[in-house]
Amino acid sequence: MRVVVNALIGAIPSIMNVLLVCLIFWLIFSIMGVNLFAGKFGRCVNRTGHIYESAFINNKSECEALNDTSLYYWTKVKVNFDNATFKGWMDIMYAAVDSRADIFMTEEQKKYYNAMKKLGSKKPQKPIPRPTNSVQGFFFDLAGKQAFDIIIMVLILFNMITMMVETDEQSPQMEYILNNINLAFIIVFTFECFVKIVALRCYFFTVGWNIFDFVVVILSIVVIRLARIGRVLRLIRGAKGIRTLLFALMMSLPALFNIGLLLFLVMFIYAIFGMANFAYVKRQSGIDDMFNFETFGNSMICLFQITTSAGWDSLLSPILNNSPEECNASIPHTGTTVKGNCGNPSVGITFFVTYIIISFLIVVNMYIAIILENFSVATEESTEPLSEDDFEMFYEVWEKFDTEATQFIEYAKLSDFADTLSEPLRISKPNKIKLISMDLPMVSGDKIHCLDILFAFTKRVLGESGEMDALKQQMEEKFMMANPSKISYEPITTTLRRKQEDVSAAVIQRCYRRHLIRRQLKAASYLYRQITTPRHAGGEAEEGSEGVLLDDAPEKEGLIAAMMREKLWLEFISNGVL
Repeated sequence: MRVVVNALIGAIPSIMNVLLVCLIFWLIFSIMGVNLFAGKFGRCVNRTGHIYESAFINNKSECEALNDTSLYYWTKVKVNFDNATFKGWMDIMYAAVDSRADIFMTEEQKKYYNAMKKLGSKKPQKPIPRPTNSVQGFFFDLAGKQAFDIIIMVLILFNMITMMVETDEQSPQMEYILNNINLAFIIVFTFECFVKIVALRCYFFTVGWNIFDFVVVILSIVVIRLARIGRVLRLIRGAKGIRTLLFALMMSLPALFNIGLLLFLVMFIYAIFGMANFAYVKRQSGIDDMFNFETFGNSMICLFQITTSAGWDSLLSPILNNSPEECNASIPHTGTTVKGNCGNPSVGITFFVTYIIISFLIVVNMYIAIILENFSVATEESTEPLSEDDFEMFYEVWEKFDTEATQFIEYAKLSDFADTLSEPLRISKPNKIKLISMDLPMVSGDKIHCLDILFAFTKRVLGESGEMDALKQQMEEKFMMANPSKISYEPITTTLRRKQEDVSAAVIQRCYRRHLIRRQLKAASYLYRQITTPRHAGGEAEEGSEGVLLDDAPEKEGLIAAMMREKLWLEFISNGVL
């Protein structure tokens, strides 16, 4: 017994280490359990133990709202995440399966999430100012016209055709004509680059495509014929399908790089193994001065060829030579004690079969799977209601209304801005009622932030989703941290509230005008009766008539009317009328 106790005491440090590891995992999974299944294990049962399905009872409030609450009650499964044993785990699993918590986003939520990701990566840009010089201004307007870009694209297509008709043994006349045509194209593209540099000044080099055009023009001028091919790449800007493919390729690059490292590691191991076993195989069939296993570089070339599943059988054939008729097992090799140029069939077959399975059937197919997956994602994004181009279009139009890139526009310009946008974000005129109903927040100065407008227009295209408020808040915080604004972003009202205020003010003004009209009519009526009241020769009203009129008149209006009446009587007397 003492030995057992001493052994247990001695094991306490190790037990504590294991317990610490268990606590770490318990903590992780308990936090996950709380976030995934907190409050989701409840169910509605009656006194007989019958459990009602979710099709009839959705939540606790519906269960408690039943007519006879003495028969139905809401209870929770008496299981939790406070143990790590195998005992009772199936009950917990079944309870988790019965819960209706969905850890995945719905299709509608995915659309909102993708739209918010694209939305958060954009920000308003300050437009390039138009030059004050008349010549530069003319070039600026010319470079900004869509017709100018279309003409350049057509010329690029014609240039591509001229490059396609070139042959190796063409006649001098044909070569002379093509050289003149290429010279004309160089002059046209140089003029285009000159126009943009003059119009945009230093802003020309802030756009990647402009730098690319500039490099191609310079290389074409110094007679580097191969640089002309680069002009064809400019068509990518106007080809949405090609841009989708390039986008899929860019998305695949990180994963392809990792798979490439894995393939290189496999090739490195097999290259060393091949050098150790097949370095002195007889050169015949597919093994020659370049394709062999004598050096590390040549081994890598052979393995790359095998990876493409091309010619691997010709490389394997000399390695299978093992009989005296096929090879010589006693031939010496300079610098080494190894003799013979025979192969090892069993090792060679194992080497090639395993490498082909790993490289061609697994790793290469991983390349294809990654590219197809990202192409599928890119295609799905291109078919979504809102694409990257739509958000870029939004901010291109925004630059025209927010020339200082303050991220705000005036409420009065909102209607014109919404009508200027392209589909699907466009809200054509008359659109004031639709914009007011969006209830957009407004800051001091009757200005609206670009993010609020873009989110409201996005919500209009994608539809209502009550669970995206948290995502919107996160995107707003991310946007404001990445794009701080000098103007306070604290909204003081909304477009709907402003309209309600305007309507209320108009109603108040209308009522007040009616009140003033009634007061004026009443005062005029009183004054008329005062003037038409019968009077004696001295200007005094007949007895009993004035008291009645003074009682009918308001206090202020009566005083004014009395003063006017006295003034009129004095004028009449002085003029000898009475």
